[in-house]
Amino acid sequence: MKTYGLIGYPLSHSFSKKYFTEKFQNEGITDHQYELFPIADIKSLPDLLSENPSLCGLNVTIPHKVSVLCYLNEVDEAAEKIGAVNCISIKTFEGATYLKGYNTDAYGFEESLKPLLKPQHTKALVFGDGGAAKAVKYVLEKLNIQYQVVVRTVAPGAILYSEITPEILASHHLLINTTPLGMSPNVDTFPEIDYSLVGPGYLAYDLVYNPLETVFLAKAAERGAAIKNGLEMLYKQAEKAWAIWNK
Repeated sequence: MKTYGLIGYPLSHSFSKKYFTEKFQNEGITDHQYELFPIADIKSLPDLLSENPSLCGLNVTIPHKVSVLCYLNEVDEAAEKIGAVNCISIKTFEGATYLKGYNTDAYGFEESLKPLLKPQHTKALVFGDGGAAKAVKYVLEKLNIQYQVVVRTVAPGAILYSEITPEILASHHLLINTTPLGMSPNVDTFPEIDYSLVGPGYLAYDLVYNPLETVFLAKAAERGAAIKNGLEMLYKQAEKAWAIWNK
């Protein structure tokens, strides 16, 4: 039996377990299983690996995407540049476990964003600067899209929501929410910008996928903007992880 799983804490709701369990059932893959491993401290990882010798791959979620790096034997080039890992392949060589880290969030975001880009999407406002934003910024740099990070508390290289002028909003036609604002159960929250200045030609992308339409997306859509939630990104990053594990 090959085991795959998700590490993070807490793991109250997991897209990954449902997705891979259904995938194995639908594709008749009977010798694979996907489990949740809620570990509060990343220092528990070596014990987890030794207690589960059938582990062949892990997904990594909050709060371990950065702290897991020091436990890996190798990190993929993209994940190294991003500075965060959300997928680990586990191989055994001569009795020793070899861990390689990847970032499939970047792949999922890029593949789901590219078909929506128009000539005016040359500048982006990125709401939030946590782990998810790292992958987003990596992709924007790769696509030569300039970006400005917007945060709630003062941080280097970022501006506050209160500092978004009409001129800034008028010149940044790609709006990306990387924060948990709007995510269930806090569905009434949203990035606080002047939505009256948003209009046709704008693209609002929300990494949140639960609910499928956040207040952020609804407000942008009301003004004529194109909108996209994080569901396709999630599916694409999961399939990328599967491809990595089966290389």
